[in-house]
Amino acid sequence: MNIWPPLFFAGIRIKHISADFKVAQVELILRPWNKNAVGTHFGGSLFAMTDPFCMLMILAQLGNDYLVWDKAADIDFIKPGKGKVSAEFLINQNLIDEIIAKTANGEKYLPKITVYVKDEQGDIVAKLNRTLYIRKKSQRTLANNQT
Repeated sequence: MNIWPPLFFAGIRIKHISADFKVAQVELILRPWNKNAVGTHFGGSLFAMTDPFCMLMILAQLGNDYLVWDKAADIDFIKPGKGKVSAEFLINQNLIDEIIAKTANGEKYLPKITVYVKDEQGDIVAKLNRTLYIRKKSQRTLANNQT
């Protein structure tokens, strides 16, 4: 994924993804191509740091019987980002169990996951709330996908 164009060209690097997809770490180093007009991290790059990870990590844990989409997200810029910033994603088993229970009868579930972008000192640069759309696929959809 480090060579996937939206991440690569923004300078976003995946540092770690656990084998069970429960933990991921991403970083962004301030470079001329991701600076804003005042010399700090471009807000769009900070936002992009968190874009696919929650969705992909949950989908990897739930499997092909589920639809998992990013539905909404918002960002609160806390302080200017300088130097290297990072984000850590944690998807615990309690969340996976909750998703399975809430979608068991085919209902959609819209969990909100908070992600923090931090600087090298551990200070919060931005807080993001990501809302996912999750639903168990119908038996008809599953059958159509297998043909």
